[in-house]
Amino acid sequence: MKSEVVDVSDFGAVGDGTADSSKAFLKAWNFVCSREIENGVRVIFVPENRTFLLHPVTFNGPCKAKEIKFLIMGRIISPVSPKTWEGLDQAKWLTFYKVSGLKIKGSGEINGRGWGWWNQSCRDHPRLEGCTSLAPTVSRFFDSPSLLITIVVLFNVSGEPQAMIFESCKTSSLSQVRLINSSQTHVLIRGTDGFIVDHVKITAPETSPNTDGIHISSASNIFIRNSIIGTGDDCVSIGDHTTNIHISHVKCGPGHGISIGSLGRSGNFVQVQNIRVNTVTFKGTTNGARIKTWQVGKGYVRGVMFENLFFNSVKNPIIIDQNYCNVRGACKELETGVQIRDVVYRNLWGTSSTEVAITLNCSRSVSCTGLLLQSIMLKSSITGKNARSSCINAHGAAIGVVQPAPCF
Repeated sequence: MKSEVVDVSDFGAVGDGTADSSKAFLKAWNFVCSREIENGVRVIFVPENRTFLLHPVTFNGPCKAKEIKFLIMGRIISPVSPKTWEGLDQAKWLTFYKVSGLKIKGSGEINGRGWGWWNQSCRDHPRLEGCTSLAPTVSRFFDSPSLLITIVVLFNVSGEPQAMIFESCKTSSLSQVRLINSSQTHVLIRGTDGFIVDHVKITAPETSPNTDGIHISSASNIFIRNSIIGTGDDCVSIGDHTTNIHISHVKCGPGHGISIGSLGRSGNFVQVQNIRVNTVTFKGTTNGARIKTWQVGKGYVRGVMFENLFFNSVKNPIIIDQNYCNVRGACKELETGVQIRDVVYRNLWGTSSTEVAITLNCSRSVSCTGLLLQSIMLKSSITGKNARSSCINAHGAAIGVVQPAPCF
């Protein structure tokens, strides 16, 4: 297959780490996107041993080229100061929009340099005038007629960038690159059908606010595999309107584990099904396999499989919280709720850093049903302590050895 390589340096990109190269990257993108190559692939090349500063930029599709490779061998960095986004969409850094057949790969690094946003976060600085609740995301993937990748992007309702955004993508992928220190979520995949994340490494300080590794929303047929993720929030979080999500061979920690939710916060009808989490190691995380929903929500979470998971000193290895609230216990008990059913936990083992290793906190009005615990062995990581289970309105069955003993 014929390949045509386009070096961003040939379009004026300056890899000195200080000059803004966003216009040069956009010129290279427009050149590649606007031309079709017969029986071939167009390649945008980011050369090694150079550092490219990119201000917020959107790479628009659809493209005439059926397949585009974005080969990142060097470093791409974000501006540090939030003031860079004044007058701009603070939810975006690098965005790929309405693109199909996009393959981003390489041994390079995407650095969101998010500390400028962390230092003004409302979570850590609630009395700071003008504090921000969220920050930019490194990448975003959405599925509609378009693909939006934001490499270190500012994207969220509160106006802080997310590193990479893939919006409205189809048959696209992200592989091998390293993503670090996004001001908020590192990779956002939304509105997308058919996306692969493979052999990536995502890292941020354990104390950094809202720095999810990967967030998925309104998407289907998503595969996350062979990756290492350690941040200040969820390693992977799964939002509403998602189906056929496959997560496998992932090392998670530090962070908040792998979470389905939170869901239903606005009272909406939740639709999440066919989620598979297999062969994941959790080390020192606050949660392991977690499902969290708000009482005000409606709809369902169903057809979930957690299998072959190992926990190393995890606070909540298995947890369902159907009464999720910003402040624990502060939300009024309601008669509504998101139905959680047909959830399987199979072949899980390791240690819990708290007394309660299995928490099934289900709604008194909309119970959890069809839960299955099979071959579970969880012990306390504290010498002389025993782990236990805690259940509220949870219904299911246990097969084989299950420790701590189930509380159905």
